[in-house]
Amino acid sequence: MKRNQKHLAPCITLAVALVFPLVFSGNNTVIRLGAVSLLYGILAVSLNLISGVAGQISMGHVAFYGIGAYVSAMLSMRAQFPFLLCLLCAFALSAVAGLIIGIPSLRMQGGYLAIISIGFAEIVRLTLLNWKSFTNGAKGLLNIPRPSIFGYTISSVTQTFYFFLFFLVVAYAALSNLISSKFGRNLKAIKSDDIAAEAMGIHVYRSKVTAYVISASIAGVAGSLYAHYMMFISPYSFTSDVSTSILSMVVLGGLGNMYGALIAAIVLTVLPETLRSLESYRMLIYGVLLVTIMLSKTTVWSETRLGAAVSNARKKLTAFRPGKGGEER
Repeated sequence: MKRNQKHLAPCITLAVALVFPLVFSGNNTVIRLGAVSLLYGILAVSLNLISGVAGQISMGHVAFYGIGAYVSAMLSMRAQFPFLLCLLCAFALSAVAGLIIGIPSLRMQGGYLAIISIGFAEIVRLTLLNWKSFTNGAKGLLNIPRPSIFGYTISSVTQTFYFFLFFLVVAYAALSNLISSKFGRNLKAIKSDDIAAEAMGIHVYRSKVTAYVISASIAGVAGSLYAHYMMFISPYSFTSDVSTSILSMVVLGGLGNMYGALIAAIVLTVLPETLRSLESYRMLIYGVLLVTIMLSKTTVWSETRLGAAVSNARKKLTAFRPGKGGEER
């Protein structure tokens, strides 16, 4: 019964998404905004695996997003690869990039991992910007072919919406099953206490690297979809602000909560556009709302996990405080 209730909200959301283009069939702007929110949903649920479930804060997710976009675009334009092969290559090379950066960086924790991931994202962006003979530099890549599957080209906004929805459903279902598996339970244990998890026989480092690679590969798929949808990409499309936005979605939705990350991605994509009529105050209202929600979530978090952590730390210090003669009391 509880399992059915757990899937009720995602199923209702999927039903709403299926009828969304039909309700707004005459308004391409709204449907296009919905398609972009689905794309950010893919990015949010992918980052949620490593930052939400495993508890490893990564602020360079945009790097894999950009790698997937450029790999797919260049293979399609220069090698004339079909879309599905470009998508597969974007998936694979983003996974390789995640492995390369994950092997050294995931030995770090906390702020160090965040700093390394930010640095990696900047390296990728500057490489795309300055390697003009390969990436066309600041001019970017123009006239990227539309996605074509078995001779059928995804061209209209409505088709793009359902196309993105398909990949979002696949990513969401795959990650939800992964989180519910033994591997997902291992990641949750690592998030709670990696030392205790190691003592229980969980290979902490290998689990974190695996989660990082999976997260990066899905971000690469999102990058491929973005490139072929926009038909133009440049290094300015993959700045650190995008990573911050994706991480905000994960935190706002609740760390480790797949459905929450998805809903937060939709809200934080739609909300700025909804406030566009208030041009002078749009970002101010958006910032105030975001800070208010974050503060309320931080308060709840501090009253539970942080309080428990401080209490446990005090007990350990009291138990192991040295007495006279250097002996423990």
